[in-house]
Amino acid sequence: MMDRFDILVVGELNVDLILNQLPSLPEKGKEILAKEMTLTLGSSSAIFASNASILGNKVAFLGKIGDDSFGDLVVESLEQKKVNTEFIIKSATEKTGVTIVLNYGEDRAMVTYPGAMEAMTLDDIHEDVMLKARHMHVSSIYLQPGIKNDIVKLFEKAKSLGLTTSLDMQWDPEEKWDIDVKRLLPLVDVFLPNETELLALTGQKDIESAILNIKPYINILAIKMGNKGSRGIEGGKDILKSPYLNDKVVDAIGAGDSFNSGFITKYLAGESLESCLSYGNLAGAVNTTTAGGTGAFVSLKEFRKTASVRYGA
Repeated sequence: MMDRFDILVVGELNVDLILNQLPSLPEKGKEILAKEMTLTLGSSSAIFASNASILGNKVAFLGKIGDDSFGDLVVESLEQKKVNTEFIIKSATEKTGVTIVLNYGEDRAMVTYPGAMEAMTLDDIHEDVMLKARHMHVSSIYLQPGIKNDIVKLFEKAKSLGLTTSLDMQWDPEEKWDIDVKRLLPLVDVFLPNETELLALTGQKDIESAILNIKPYINILAIKMGNKGSRGIEGGKDILKSPYLNDKVVDAIGAGDSFNSGFITKYLAGESLESCLSYGNLAGAVNTTTAGGTGAFVSLKEFRKTASVRYGA
């Protein structure tokens, strides 16, 4: 079968209610005021899908939402970014998830109602859909217990069908970090944690020990390091790539997901690890120039304009 899509994103879907310009993060029993509010497409998976599409990939999404107004916003937002939504499942019994994001400078606190994203299972991910893509990206597995419980089986299926794969596990709210690293990571072509997540997953106190801990099982490890850039490990290669710094950050929501979209775009184009890291850094930096995870990704032309004007790239 001919591939219809470059990337099939399997993951969570929700909206983000973002409160910006806070004087501080809130304290129990006290009230503070936000000066700005944005209701927008949320979820790591959806931000990645939208921005990867804008960067020139043909992207399809497989996820679960409620049959409600938030679900409608999710679908409309993805379609505006040219993401194919035909495989998204609408639940009659579950509500679409929502994340309340409290932004304070480059820090933030979040509260998530998972809703329908908890209800998707391996049975919802059909082989005929997977065969329509050449790459599968999965994110936020700890918010999706129906997928997490069968995560090894999902990646085994993808690899058996000839897909390349990537994983951004994201934070575990329960902080159990209970995935079978030794079985899972050899099936992941590109593993995309940030520094904090990698330390938590491995139980190590420093990043060098964390890398050594999982190095026997990885193919490509791309570590997101915020304003320190990124680091890539592949075989004997160990590359530290400097960031594109933004001295007027609007917010950092979705910057890691945007990094993923840039990295995977170059990975699918067959480019070097250094090129993948550099484009990931650039995509993450462009992300920080507007509010929310997708606001800076209007079109490829606008992305290139921002990259040139703000970062000389």
